[in-house]
Amino acid sequence: MTLTESAERTDLGATAAGWLEEFRTAVKSSSPVAVRELFHVDSWWRDLLAFTWDLRTAQGRDAVGALIADASVDLVSIGLLGEPTLVDAGEEPWIQGLFEFQTDVARGRGVLRLVERDGEWKAWTLMTAMEELAGHEESTGTRRPSGGAQGAGRIERNWAASRRREREFIDGEPTVLVVGAGHAGLGLAARLGRLGVSTLVVDRNERIGDGWRNRYDSLVLHDPVWYDHLPYLPFPPSWPVYTPKDKLADWLESYASAMELNVWTGTELGEATHEEATGEWSVTLRRADGTVRTVKPRHVVMATGVSGTEPNVPDIAGVEEFTGSALHSQSFPHGTDFVGRKAVVIGSCNSGHDIAQELFEKGADVTMIQRSPTYVVSVAGSALAMVGLYDETGPATDVADLIGASFPFKAVPEMHQGTTAAMAEHDKEILAGLEDAGFLLSSGINGTGALQLFLQKGGGYYINVGASELIAEGKIKVRSGVEVKRFDASALELSDGSSVDAEIVVFATGYKGMIETARRLFGDEVADRCTPVWGLDEEGELRGVWRRSGHDGLWFMGGNLAMARFYGQFLALQIKAIDAGLIA
Repeated sequence: MTLTESAERTDLGATAAGWLEEFRTAVKSSSPVAVRELFHVDSWWRDLLAFTWDLRTAQGRDAVGALIADASVDLVSIGLLGEPTLVDAGEEPWIQGLFEFQTDVARGRGVLRLVERDGEWKAWTLMTAMEELAGHEESTGTRRPSGGAQGAGRIERNWAASRRREREFIDGEPTVLVVGAGHAGLGLAARLGRLGVSTLVVDRNERIGDGWRNRYDSLVLHDPVWYDHLPYLPFPPSWPVYTPKDKLADWLESYASAMELNVWTGTELGEATHEEATGEWSVTLRRADGTVRTVKPRHVVMATGVSGTEPNVPDIAGVEEFTGSALHSQSFPHGTDFVGRKAVVIGSCNSGHDIAQELFEKGADVTMIQRSPTYVVSVAGSALAMVGLYDETGPATDVADLIGASFPFKAVPEMHQGTTAAMAEHDKEILAGLEDAGFLLSSGINGTGALQLFLQKGGGYYINVGASELIAEGKIKVRSGVEVKRFDASALELSDGSSVDAEIVVFATGYKGMIETARRLFGDEVADRCTPVWGLDEEGELRGVWRRSGHDGLWFMGGNLAMARFYGQFLALQIKAIDAGLIA
């Protein structure tokens, strides 16, 4: 009998339920040895707050045993959600089942994968994710607010008047100050609001959504709609698959209104200090109308984007001699006529390609400077990784999020390699055209495509929406494997000794990171106490984001729409747990 035949004859429900009961018994007995024996040697346990109050990944039996030894909660109950399935992945199929559990402080869900070796079904991957704190549940569903003022004084306590007082914090201070009213900041504020945590969001832009609205005209999200829903309020079924940036900007504005978020736009941070003795921040805010307010939150969350807001502009000699226009992509102008102008884009990732394409379509003679290889995948190719999970046929978004997160970031490189190879086969014609044009291609870190590049570097890839065809056809010229050495009056000198004429130069060279934004706002003393933000730690979890930063009361919130939606709940739960006295 083959392994697959043996697996097909297994009672999947009984096998998974039996394993969960053994796990409950082992955890209840506080026996790391008993827990580790339920896992295979090359196993993984990813815990998102439920047992560790952190985002942790244990790899291998010994690490699993150590993780449960550090656990500070008691497992009260655990059981399957629905029927498990048998996933036939080739030589080693696995049983996959969703489950729910309750500890003495929280409830959550998780995903279990069992593989059979030597006649025993043991865990290959386990993911446990906290979803609500017992006694501090979200005010949603059956716990939703009534919405009407009852009793005397109903006129004074009508909804509009109450919202004005809440939004202006007339009757108290915010517990949390969120800096940045993009999708990450607004989604976190919505979660905190449903947990009863008083939250103020500030943004220096004039309107909510301007962080998207003010970017280059052609920008469209590269991820499909099913992947991009915000917490509590999914996009309507008529929403386009790929969202134009102005449409998203308007949606964020309506989202803030519908979710009753307290947002102050046109607001700049002034002096900000943290009082160690009280645990309070003192933050001066300069508002759009010129008034100044000092707020005293216990928590400050930086939600200014994974890359921060500080443009990364290379220091290149001779820029003062340049008679044209040199600017960062952040400042790329709207509605400008580029007909007949010689344009150079420095950078070959998403923004660089998008801006090069926009320049070409507005009549410029465009050259892209590509310093190092870039991973390129088409929009259709990238969608292959989401088939059956984030698409019209996939499960509910919360289930898709659980399943997606249940594979630890470092656990399945061969799976990412296989998907990346399939994408490359799908895109083979355009990739061949790029190579013929001299464009340098990468397959990502160890052939794993865009995901690991995003997690470890925050970039290094382009999801093609049309620029690759222009490069392959020679309509956008490319100079690869070179760097800009200096400017002169009307050209750029390159490291290979050649030059390229230029009247406009756009640095699509990214940003310096969230820590540098925090450094500008709060100073070196605060920033230097923080861990790095982004990039994987030794366990394979992202550093410094959605978890403790190293500085009390300072948090970092970021990620694409899907990651912000899913992981933002863990940041909100940590803040609520601290606010409720459950953890220090």
